Amino acid sequence: MNISRHQDHPAAPQVHGAQPPPAAKQPTRTRSVDRYEAIHQGFGWKVPKRFNMAQACCGQWAAQAATAKNHAVREHVAGQGLGRSWTFGQLQQDANRLSQVLRSHGVQRGDRVAIVMPQRYETAVAYVAVLQMGAVAMPLSMLFGPEALSFRINDSQARVAVCDESTVQGLLQARADCPGLQMLLGMGEVGTLADLDLNVAMTASASTFKPVPTLAEDPAVLIYTSGTTGNPKGALIPHRALIGNLTGFVCSQNWFGFDPFKVERPSKAVFWSPADWAWTGGLMDALLPSLYFGRPIVAFNGRFSPEVAFEIMQTQGVTHTFLFPTALKAMMKAVPEVKGRYRLKLQAMMSAGEAVGDAVFGYCQQQLGVTVNEMFGQTEINYVVGNCARLWPAKPGSMGKGYPGHQVAVIDDAGQLCPPGTPGEVAVNRFDVHGQPDPVFFLGYWNNDKATQAKYTGNWCRTGDMAVVDEDGYLWYQGRTDDMFKAAGYRIGPGEIENCLVKHAAVANAAVVPKPDKDRGALVKAFVVMSPDWQSRRPSGPGQKAFDDEVRRELQAHVRGLLAPYEYPKEIEFIDQLPMTTTGKVQRRVLRLQEQARHEKSVEL
Repeated sequence: MNISRHQDHPAAPQVHGAQPPPAAKQPTRTRSVDRYEAIHQGFGWKVPKRFNMAQACCGQWAAQAATAKNHAVREHVAGQGLGRSWTFGQLQQDANRLSQVLRSHGVQRGDRVAIVMPQRYETAVAYVAVLQMGAVAMPLSMLFGPEALSFRINDSQARVAVCDESTVQGLLQARADCPGLQMLLGMGEVGTLADLDLNVAMTASASTFKPVPTLAEDPAVLIYTSGTTGNPKGALIPHRALIGNLTGFVCSQNWFGFDPFKVERPSKAVFWSPADWAWTGGLMDALLPSLYFGRPIVAFNGRFSPEVAFEIMQTQGVTHTFLFPTALKAMMKAVPEVKGRYRLKLQAMMSAGEAVGDAVFGYCQQQLGVTVNEMFGQTEINYVVGNCARLWPAKPGSMGKGYPGHQVAVIDDAGQLCPPGTPGEVAVNRFDVHGQPDPVFFLGYWNNDKATQAKYTGNWCRTGDMAVVDEDGYLWYQGRTDDMFKAAGYRIGPGEIENCLVKHAAVANAAVVPKPDKDRGALVKAFVVMSPDWQSRRPSGPGQKAFDDEVRRELQAHVRGLLAPYEYPKEIEFIDQLPMTTTGKVQRRVLRLQEQARHEKSVEL
């Protein structure tokens, strides 16, 4: 895959990969033609021996006069619109100053540096500074409490943490349990709370820095991922993994403003996503690939709401975005008629984390003007499955197909391929269809060889996610392996039921879990968050129970009429909000354990 340079757009870079086959270079565009097989079979990786994420995402642009003045990061201020903007030249100079400061405080190649900051320009500076030193960036969410912070800092043996005014207090609380954490470096308005005010220190530092030459195989990022049991595991990501992400990013963003057929001039692209830059989805699916292609990314340091999302997309002229299904569901309920209120310039949208479902899929097409490209990946092997509506048909509700360069399959417990229609676990092979190593793979779990080995069956890397593949090769998400359950002898996947519930006007969001039952083994139970409109109708006091009972019966009839009889929720509990991870995924495990505890307590009584 090669996105060639255009004289009218010098910032159009090359993706590290082979040229697409001739079938992907037709002189005219025919969107109805499915070019998936030709692109997938014709693609081959070209990974250089030496590669550095920071150099690819910033250094190369800052070094050229034609691109050094292009915007890299644009700030959005809620209610005001565009705030400050920073160029690639400014980003590189500030990163150089921070690299000098970090080096003066003993940070060396391979050292882990915790970055605990929200979406803001200084966060991008920190990533570029750490990566170009050959050190390892360790993103930590600003939502983490002291215990979550201390575990990751201690486990990684990080000696330095970079923070701002919104995260310094949490780090100060965690520090009491982190004997190895030597320095807190503060950006923004942190003042004297940190050990060093970087605003002052960086001003006194040189704006030049000689990047450390790194191998593509060298570690770059350490991101901790939480499983269903035990402590979080640190996934060690090499520099080459960014290259492995690029085919998925380009495809899911409908070629990110470039023309795969080379018959049109490239269009301007502006990227924004509410995804936290401390999470794989924000760092590897938004910040770094946007900068890699020399395009600006919008930084918004504020609380997500549907109204703010529409404000950002309209005022910033956002063309490409990544929005969680939970965010899209909220937007659909809050603003069902978009075209009369907002003027959007969207060219592409990627969504991941949960199944989108056909209700949201239709909303995006009809109201947002884009066909949402669902994507699937995880921290260890990111951006491996998805859609590209521009080059092959998207099926509503499907995860899509393996992106070019990735050999993806649904396998059984023994590691054998499942036939179409048979549920199995999504897995990715270490090698592509040509037998070449896939660069998207993580190096392994930090100091946990046993967990790394358990991740694989032969050359297949297991994801822990269940899916069904259809006759056309599209994958259909069934849920996490630990989210699947049996009720009355039937195997139940929560995603389909949740999607059905959300189609009803009364439902803003829903989660389905098993409720223990002595006769059936388990009952289907749904936790439902009412939509704002229906919540406003819900009476308080004596009338609430009758209202809730009526809504329950209506929702049960709704599901029963659309799905199999055994799938409708026998119980529905209304709650104010679902337990969510910091990455926007529903924590069904929390609800499942809650139901188990309730059952055990009732048995004791």
